[in-house]
Amino acid sequence: MPWPFNIRNIIYPKERYIWAPIRIIHETKKAILVYNGRKTWIPKSQINGIKIKNNAFEIYIKEDVVG
Repeated sequence: MPWPFNIRNIIYPKERYIWAPIRIIHETKKAILVYNGRKTWIPKSQINGIKIKNNAFEIYIKEDVVG
C-alpha cells in the first residue's frame, strides 16, 4: 500500500469538487449569476454538472469557487 503523504500531494493537492445548492438569478452566454448566500458570477466553463434535488438546483463545481 502506498504511503498517502508524499511531497507531490503536499505541493500539488487534489482539487475538491462539491455539489452546491444555488438559486439562478440571471444567465448569459458565458456565465450565470447565482445566489447561495451572496450573489456570485460563475463562468459556465467551471461548472461540471447541474442537477435538481428537492426542487432546488445544484451545481458540481470546485469547492473554492462557490465557498
